[in-house]
Amino acid sequence: MSLMLKLLAIILIVSSFLKADDLNQKVEQFLEDNFDTNPNIESIKVNIKEKIEIEGFKDWSAFVVGLDAVLKKDKRHVVQNMIWYSNGEVVTKELYDLKSGKNMSDLISMPFKDEYYKKENLIYGNENAKHKVAIFSDPLCPFCRQFVPEVINYMKKEPDKFAVYYYHFPLERIHPAAVELVKAAIALELQGRKDVILNLYKVEINPKERSNEKILAAFNKVMKSNINMADLISKEVSDQLKSDLKIVSELMVNGTPTMFFDGKIDKTKNRYKEAK
Repeated sequence: MSLMLKLLAIILIVSSFLKADDLNQKVEQFLEDNFDTNPNIESIKVNIKEKIEIEGFKDWSAFVVGLDAVLKKDKRHVVQNMIWYSNGEVVTKELYDLKSGKNMSDLISMPFKDEYYKKENLIYGNENAKHKVAIFSDPLCPFCRQFVPEVINYMKKEPDKFAVYYYHFPLERIHPAAVELVKAAIALELQGRKDVILNLYKVEINPKERSNEKILAAFNKVMKSNINMADLISKEVSDQLKSDLKIVSELMVNGTPTMFFDGKIDKTKNRYKEAK
């Protein structure tokens, strides 16, 4: 069967029950039943976390679907969020605007919940400041290295205007060295050191470096610190990084730098300059 026929079959199957009152429950059950037929999955749980209206397309809604699965091969536990779309009649994984050619996912923004503004992520400003800015970044991302320090230095001068929250998002596949570098930064922050994030962007190391000794040497040289391997594997460091990456997953952040301004994603990355 061709891909087009498969997609049509899915749409026809789903349209048979999407007229029911409990749309969320029906979509959840349909997806769970279909993922359950995957021979690589031992068990899976599906739940709809958010329903988001798509601006300019009143008949369609986006559903943020959370998957919690265990793989058969290595019993690995996988937690992932996906977006599906429905107009109440059909459901589909991909949705495009015929006029612009844009994928509807470009118009979807996950809400930044109050619970994500954690004390440990506040690096500058007053938590009661007029504006809250959240930054997700990898310290070895080339654009981040130029952009993030500039943004932070701009906002740290006005602590009652900006509360700056920072979330570690090391892109392990392309910058493997960033993972240990981030762990070192968290360890140093836990020791009470200030301005760690700004100085983190001054560390010179090959993003592909995998030697922890070299990574730590470069980090300690800039920070004038003495972070060691034992610090990197501490539970406190692991818990903080897991917390940041969990928020990354829940917000479906997929690139760096990503910024949220007062709870909404800022794709321009310039709203802080326009803030009054």
